[in-house]
Amino acid sequence: MSKSNVLLLRMLFWVGVPIILLLLPKDFFDDGPPLCPSMIFLGEECPGCGMTRACMYLIHFDFTEAYFYNALCFLVFPILAFAWARLFWTDWQKWRLLRQSA
Repeated sequence: MSKSNVLLLRMLFWVGVPIILLLLPKDFFDDGPPLCPSMIFLGEECPGCGMTRACMYLIHFDFTEAYFYNALCFLVFPILAFAWARLFWTDWQKWRLLRQSA
């Protein structure tokens, strides 16, 4: 597989995952056992507990529920979104350069 195709697949990943998360219902991650090692081994919540659910509610603009699950999501989510967008942009730039040189 060529480097250009690998970059194209990665860009599809960077765009596809947020779209899938938007299409899933906002309470998709509410059910099931906790996956946090702190909850599993110690029975105590850590500062990150509820972050996945909080970010999912934040993506769907349900700010009250997002705050309920973890107030830190209002700080963490924009940082993650920026990092995600930057990874996409880096791959986009590399892909454009490869296409121009071919």
